[in-house]
Amino acid sequence: MRPTYLLPLLLALFVSASWAAKDDKPVPVIAAQVQTERLADRVEALGTLKANESVTLTANVTETVSAIRFDDGQRVKKGQVLVEMTNAEEQALLAEARARLAEAQRQYDRVKALEAQRSVSQSLVDERKRDLDTGRANLVAIESRLADRLIKAPFAGLLGLRNISPGALVEPGDLITTLDDDTVMKLDFAVPSLFLPDLKPGLAIHAKARAYGERTFDGEIRSIDSRVDPVTRSILVRALIPNPDLSLKPGVLMQVELLRNPRDGLVVPEEALLQQGRQHFVIRVGEGEVAEKRQVKIGMRRPGMVEIVSGLALGDRVVIEGNDKVRPSQKLKVRLIDEATVEPQS
Repeated sequence: MRPTYLLPLLLALFVSASWAAKDDKPVPVIAAQVQTERLADRVEALGTLKANESVTLTANVTETVSAIRFDDGQRVKKGQVLVEMTNAEEQALLAEARARLAEAQRQYDRVKALEAQRSVSQSLVDERKRDLDTGRANLVAIESRLADRLIKAPFAGLLGLRNISPGALVEPGDLITTLDDDTVMKLDFAVPSLFLPDLKPGLAIHAKARAYGERTFDGEIRSIDSRVDPVTRSILVRALIPNPDLSLKPGVLMQVELLRNPRDGLVVPEEALLQQGRQHFVIRVGEGEVAEKRQVKIGMRRPGMVEIVSGLALGDRVVIEGNDKVRPSQKLKVRLIDEATVEPQS
């Protein structure tokens, strides 16, 4: 009769042999290779759009409006006349100044010819030269007065609403209309000073607004303010956004996504991660298709992907399906993710 104390020992040996036999059979898994992608850390902010150039058009003198040569919302070219003001008096003075200048020119030419023959004194020549210079200066002054009665577009852009009518008396400071150069838009937004070392001109941004749905507008940082706000501890950043279809308007509130610290980083699918407390692990496919548990340090996350800061190298294979059932040193039957078309069968 077999002693009863041997039964537990025999049972343990049997189970151990069964597990050993089971471990010898490769475990089917799906794996993916570690790849590189262009990554950047995202900082979100809110900003308000401004036109690249913007001006409020007003009059320089007090005068009545004689003609209006623009409509609401019209696109104009640089130098285009928008408003004409009454200038009859200045036109008469201009004609008089031109006549006086022509006469001064003739008198100067006459004495200059006689000077060569030493028939006139030098003082007379100087007097005629003074009259000529005075006539020229007077003509420039009157032309300037006439220019003040013509309101022109200082740059090409889009006009706003018209606020005057023909015959109205306008004074300096009265709003006539607005003019915006909206081919390129400025976007000003505040960024915490914590990110100041990463801010530099040329850094890319993405911006959205509720008015434009899911449409994304791309731009880049043009300049950074010279001072940090002592209250909010933030710094004002200005970005430029191209507006080729002229859909963006000044004053729109934009949600800004700043892409700082651009880099080429290693990424793996999120399914490859195994978390234990605050530590992260992956099952790496080692030499001989053997499972290797590797601790990794992760960086930023993207939908479906995670950055690996340390612990893996480019081209390594990590298990993304079946990794929770695999033990270290276990043999694996590996199918890469781009080769897997069906669920692995055990």
